[in-house]
Amino acid sequence: MSRQWNLERKRDNYYRMAKKHDYRSRASYKLLQINKKFKIIRKGDSVVDLGAAPGGWSQVALESVGKEGLVIAVDLKKIRPFADANFWEVRGDFTQAEVIQEIEGILQGKSQVILSDASPQLSGIKDLDQLRSIDLASNVLKISNKILETNGMLIMKVFQGEGFPELIRNVKKYFKIVKTTKPPSSKKGSVEMYIVARGFKKIKNRNDS
Repeated sequence: MSRQWNLERKRDNYYRMAKKHDYRSRASYKLLQINKKFKIIRKGDSVVDLGAAPGGWSQVALESVGKEGLVIAVDLKKIRPFADANFWEVRGDFTQAEVIQEIEGILQGKSQVILSDASPQLSGIKDLDQLRSIDLASNVLKISNKILETNGMLIMKVFQGEGFPELIRNVKKYFKIVKTTKPPSSKKGSVEMYIVARGFKKIKNRNDS
């Protein structure tokens, strides 16, 4: 990472706020702002956070669900554990069947909310990274069909560009209400967009393996 990048990060208001309030990352404010606007995560919910490292969204989710809820954080990278007894870490690729089975074993039922602030491994080639983001979001939908309860909720990030309108149409097959939003904490010039979906309806007889 360049010296310039570090200087810009330190000047970033949300980075400084995250440090001050002991959040794992500035991304915590994206979920705080989205949840304040749409009221997706509620006390007592079981939440699955896909692509969770370093844990900024899981941290906000834990605050939102309270002691009665559950948060499962999934990522290839190790996530520094939280002290909360209702926090679980699953290390692995969330597109793989064995990882999904591990999530299901912890849930012992269905999740009320799925979160995904996951980004693909960036190549620096804009079009390629955007298509990888669409593919990642499509996998989140497939997982929703396995572990999300009827009328459950979803918040996920995706990069705008080719395939984005088609992805939105696909999300609408799974959910009754679908909105898009870009919270104030998203960086200026970023192509990221957040999909907020309510009222999950399981698609039967669909091959999601």
